[in-house]
Amino acid sequence: MRRLIRHEEIDRILSREEEILPSSGFAVSVMDAVRREAAAPPPIPFPWKRALPGMVVGGFALALVLISVVVAIAQLGGGAAAQQFSMPLQSALPPIFQGHLEYAVIWTVLALLMALASVKLSMRLGSGGI
Repeated sequence: MRRLIRHEEIDRILSREEEILPSSGFAVSVMDAVRREAAAPPPIPFPWKRALPGMVVGGFALALVLISVVVAIAQLGGGAAAQQFSMPLQSALPPIFQGHLEYAVIWTVLALLMALASVKLSMRLGSGGI
């Protein structure tokens, strides 16, 4: 059975002014760890100058895909409002994207799904999850 400690006992235990000494070798091991950290080279900064063009191209590609999806949805709607909505978007696209957008959207979605599956599989293999 546990014995309850009264306030007087807690005050007595906490009021002792004993010097607390670390175990042997503790200070030496801490200082060794501090010296190792101080001697380690700084982390490599992220190469933003090299990554920025890829992010810009990726953003442009994403914008084109989104525009293509909107145009394909508008064309599949087939209504008068859909025709009015899709005409300005089609004229804004480069000529290479103006024909058969449905096929481009389907292939783009398939490519994105394959890329997602590839990334997920490589992350699982890299972490030893399989």
